[in-house]
Amino acid sequence: MGTEHSKNKMHCNQYLNGNGPLSLDNQVKNGTIKRNSKIVNGNQPDDGRMSIIHLIRSVEGYPDCDTMQINFEFEDGIQTAIRAKGSLYSLVCHFYYDTMTYHHCDSVSFFPLKEKHPNPGQKYYGLKTVAFVPLNHEGMKVYRLLEVAFEHKLLFTVKTTSTGEERVTFSDIPLKTKESGGHDSFSYPDPMYLKTVMEILNLKGIK
Repeated sequence: MGTEHSKNKMHCNQYLNGNGPLSLDNQVKNGTIKRNSKIVNGNQPDDGRMSIIHLIRSVEGYPDCDTMQINFEFEDGIQTAIRAKGSLYSLVCHFYYDTMTYHHCDSVSFFPLKEKHPNPGQKYYGLKTVAFVPLNHEGMKVYRLLEVAFEHKLLFTVKTTSTGEERVTFSDIPLKTKESGGHDSFSYPDPMYLKTVMEILNLKGIK
């Protein structure tokens, strides 16, 4: 493995072991982040959970890198209408990267919490899925941007299926849910994926 990969793996392990950056609350209190409001919230359900696993294997196309598996889980729930929770605001960090630091938070967005689903008051079915990124510098950057998108409720949405059911499903931000195969848009190898997804996220204000 090259030097850059070794550094990225080291920083990922530090994060996984709880030795990563300060929490958002602490960074706000310390005055190390700036506020902006450029990112618009999506309608991803509130109860989603996101976690990560470090895999000691490679996705197709990145033979020299380990892999980060990103787990997403949504329970069944009830669809909601548009709402703004008064003066309650959520926040999410924007990150910059260099070759020596895993990540650093230099700004934060405060945004009103809003939701909209196809048939408010009706049931929707949840989702359990995974996504994969190579554990290198570019892959770690994509992971952090996806984390911001998840906090802004942009990675998933509730849609009506062809059978008339409402389910949690992917939004317009592409995720790689298969480590190999390359036969569809969900699979590796795809040498343009990391660049493409960063461009899509950038257009949504996530940089």
